Amino acid sequence: MLKNVLDTLEGNRIFRRKVEHIETLNPRKAEYGEVENLPESIQKYLKDSKIQLYKHQVRATELIRNGENILITTPTASGKTLAFNLPIMETMAMDEEATALYIYPAKALANDQLNVIKHLESSCNLKINPNIYDGDTPRNIRPWIKENSRLILTNPYMLHLIMGWHHQWARFYKNLKYVVIDEAHHYRGVFGSNVAFLIRRLRRICNHYGSYPQFILSSATLANPDEFSRNLVGTSFHEINEDTSPSGKKHFILYNPYARWGDLSTHQETSNLFQLMVLNDLQTLCFTISRKMAELIAMWAKRELNQHNPQLVNRITAYRSGYLASERRKIENGLKTGNLVGVTCTNALELGMDIGSLDGVIISGYPGTMISTWQQAGRAGRGENESMVVMVAFENALDQYLMKHPEFLFHKSHENAVIDLHNKKITNGHLLCATKELPLTVDDFEKYFDADFDALEDLRQQGLLKETGVGLVYTGRQEPAMNISLDQISSDNFKVFHDKHLMETMDRQHAYSEAHEGAVLINQGETYTVDSFNLAKRTINVKKMDVDYHTQALKNVDVSIEKELNTREIGNFKVSFGEVKVTQDFYKYKAMIYGKTLSTHNLDLPPLKYHTRGLWFTIPGVVADSLENIFTKKDAFAGSLHGAEHALISMFPLLVLCDRFDIGGLSTNYHPETGKATIFIYDAYEGGIGLAEKAVEVMEKLVEVTRDMVKSCQCRKGCPTCIYSPKCGNDNKPLHKNGTIFLLEAILKMMNGETVDLSNESGVELIPKSSGPFKSPAMGSEGYQEFENPLSLNCKGESFYLNGNLNEAAKCFQKVLEMDENNISAMKYQGIILVKQEKPEKALEFFEKVLLIHADDPETLYYQAVSFNKTQKYAESKNVSMKLLKARPDWDDAWSILAISLQALGDREKAIEAYNKALELDPLNQDAASNLKDLLDS
Repeated sequence: MLKNVLDTLEGNRIFRRKVEHIETLNPRKAEYGEVENLPESIQKYLKDSKIQLYKHQVRATELIRNGENILITTPTASGKTLAFNLPIMETMAMDEEATALYIYPAKALANDQLNVIKHLESSCNLKINPNIYDGDTPRNIRPWIKENSRLILTNPYMLHLIMGWHHQWARFYKNLKYVVIDEAHHYRGVFGSNVAFLIRRLRRICNHYGSYPQFILSSATLANPDEFSRNLVGTSFHEINEDTSPSGKKHFILYNPYARWGDLSTHQETSNLFQLMVLNDLQTLCFTISRKMAELIAMWAKRELNQHNPQLVNRITAYRSGYLASERRKIENGLKTGNLVGVTCTNALELGMDIGSLDGVIISGYPGTMISTWQQAGRAGRGENESMVVMVAFENALDQYLMKHPEFLFHKSHENAVIDLHNKKITNGHLLCATKELPLTVDDFEKYFDADFDALEDLRQQGLLKETGVGLVYTGRQEPAMNISLDQISSDNFKVFHDKHLMETMDRQHAYSEAHEGAVLINQGETYTVDSFNLAKRTINVKKMDVDYHTQALKNVDVSIEKELNTREIGNFKVSFGEVKVTQDFYKYKAMIYGKTLSTHNLDLPPLKYHTRGLWFTIPGVVADSLENIFTKKDAFAGSLHGAEHALISMFPLLVLCDRFDIGGLSTNYHPETGKATIFIYDAYEGGIGLAEKAVEVMEKLVEVTRDMVKSCQCRKGCPTCIYSPKCGNDNKPLHKNGTIFLLEAILKMMNGETVDLSNESGVELIPKSSGPFKSPAMGSEGYQEFENPLSLNCKGESFYLNGNLNEAAKCFQKVLEMDENNISAMKYQGIILVKQEKPEKALEFFEKVLLIHADDPETLYYQAVSFNKTQKYAESKNVSMKLLKARPDWDDAWSILAISLQALGDREKAIEAYNKALELDPLNQDAASNLKDLLDS
């Protein structure tokens, strides 16, 4: 029946025109091996279960037996769990005191694995008393678990809270032989950085009790496995990445609802594909972006199937968090047994719960990472059976890039997972926890915490630590672990209440942007509107409401450079990295539906300021000149910078594991600290979390894929598929698509050591010139900012001058001269204003400076002659006027000022001749006519 679906997708015109690419992944035969000298009970288990070990499982067992730390990065369904369970059970069988700790990122995964371990325990005739210890563990059995369990399954949140009570777990820590960290790729960003310090605290406690456990990481494929595992745990690892398990032929289809501007949304297309696969009896798992969409797609499918094949209606269902545990187990079992033919779900089933292998998977929208994509795709395929995966694209830059560039998905390395060990707030929080758990010595500090000793001194100065004979100890009043969130950096958190019940907490930045008064807040797929926002108490009250609109906060952003930490030169291009200060002013929000603004409302919130780390690079003047020479629309350069910034941020998650909301950006045609057009990309977290730093390393690839994405988009002037941003603080203005392509091409040329000239070599289509007025845009988090710069200030000053506001004009030109003391335009205008304010002596100082730089500037020469006249230096005025007339003999005012000088010097005939020349050129020159009449009448 799988062939029917493929034939339909390739032959039916409704589907065919939206199939961008089909990649057929060839089948692979299993490669088996054998572990020698296994205990008889484990050998019997393998034989009774008809399990043959794959070579990579054998390799894992051998390395673990040799005492090595290992990182297993083979794909989903390759037997990773057995690869580490087998040697651990062997140790448990040989050492009756040995203990092991399994850490999972999700409770559901721990529950699933507990059943696997209990089965192993009984099958191998072991007594290890495996148990889950988390927030749901009944208090009455916790003491028994501490005293009797040899294998504990938990999550980082619980481990974080109980390590301060390690003396209650002395038996367990003393005998701890293994720490397993499953689904390790989830530990990245803020969460991963916190967990990295958590693991270091765990190692320190184990060492205190005399144990030095081996660490076993199980992860999806990463681009930087060595760096990641070392940063997460603090030790070196052997990677096992060769997959020797069998796999059948897999057809991977890239399906693009926007390939031919169809009239169905991604969700509707997903529902149609889900029905197609279910009707053809393909057991299918459909991954959606939210709980709500999981429910809706299941509901739509049931409604349609009720008309065509009613017996299938009860064989499809939705699966999401929020269901009772018993309901979720029933659905999981239905997939294993085949009673269910179709399930729609969130990424909850992406993790390694055992639900069997399926015929097909639908991925509705790129999940954000290639890791998640392949984990979801890995759910399809029973052993060596044929299977299919359909990824349905959304109308955003990342999805559309992958549709147009399938090679990136199938033939490139996966993303870099980033863990940052240098965020001061994260480091300080865990240092406090560590000193509360055990006195901290200098040796411990250097061994486990890669931090500056200044951090300890800061904490001591705050009265939180004190020195004792055994090391630094915690002296604070509050339990430090209770005040540290593993998911957040800031402790400045807001609580969100629904019907007086705490629904969630969020830091101030997210509260300002997502939960301000009037905002539509989405929580677990449900929509709420914010009723009240109490700034003083840091509380937010919401009410549940189904709405068809969403809200977007607009903000002004300023980025200042505090410290440049390093630079990287790539050919003729330089990218800098360092500490920056971000100031955000949330000033209004919009209510929107399908991109249309329904209303705007003002916000009254104090500015949000935080210090973070970011990268920045400047655009050379030759590139700006080249771009403006080709695209003559006034905002072309600003729109190109803004578009490049948006596009780079949209492609950022393709190379660095993060969400685009984890990073911010800013572009400006002039930044006061660089003195040039500048683009910033920074971590959107206090102290930074290492994302921008990693981006500096992959900058060439980032610019390349960004250029390819924008260039391959079929739109003319920019759209959500290429340079529009869903979180732009400027309302996506100004943007210039062709200029963006040109700018990215220019950067790539500089990276390759080439020069950028004024010719149009970008291959972009020129858009018609526009003579419309230029509106200076507002600032934004992903936006363009007009900083005060010489160009804009000169324009502003000229406007004041022409409107007769000389004082304000003078202020503008003075600011220009403070930035650029040799700015000719500003010096000239300052002189002219002084002349009009009857201060000719002071004006002459400015004109002399201008003429030192530009000796023959006509306008300056004219006003210098006027100033000499006003100071009664008529000979000087005459000489300057004559010099001016050599350059501009057609200028009537020049003849007029010469005549005034000659008249003052008593040369009546030549003065009359000069006045007549002025009137010949311009008969309406009132000053010349009046002066000539007075001279002739005298």
